[in-house]
Amino acid sequence: MLRRSISSLSPRFVARTMSTALPFPELPKTDQGKRICQVVKVRPERLDEYKEVHANVWPEVLGALRQAHVVDYSIHYFEPHNLLIAHMRYIGKDYEADMRGIAENEVTKRWWQLTDGMQESFVPGATGSESGPGWWTNAEEVFRMEG
Repeated sequence: MLRRSISSLSPRFVARTMSTALPFPELPKTDQGKRICQVVKVRPERLDEYKEVHANVWPEVLGALRQAHVVDYSIHYFEPHNLLIAHMRYIGKDYEADMRGIAENEVTKRWWQLTDGMQESFVPGATGSESGPGWWTNAEEVFRMEG
């Protein structure tokens, strides 16, 4: 196997290669789809458990998200305020129908039963992910840089 450190390559080669690199063909461009950012509070005493279950998300849950055209999904933890900040892109054609599909998935319902108790919603009247006005609060995008 040929191994070469980047420092042994000419700066011109590295610059040319990096500037012409193609994005992963299986992923949509970053300017495609609807960007979604959501926020919920994690119960501090359940944080370790939350991280543990998300280190091993059930394959059926991931499959339901993919089937609903959700890509580039990540959740970040902001410690000072115990916030979970989710970011994803929706690349389908019928957002409402695809979100209903996720909500009707039996494995996803069990996942939400597991994780909702680890969180506190900011949505007035919210009782859980499965029903009501929603569980995660949608955040408004105020800046975007493409390319």
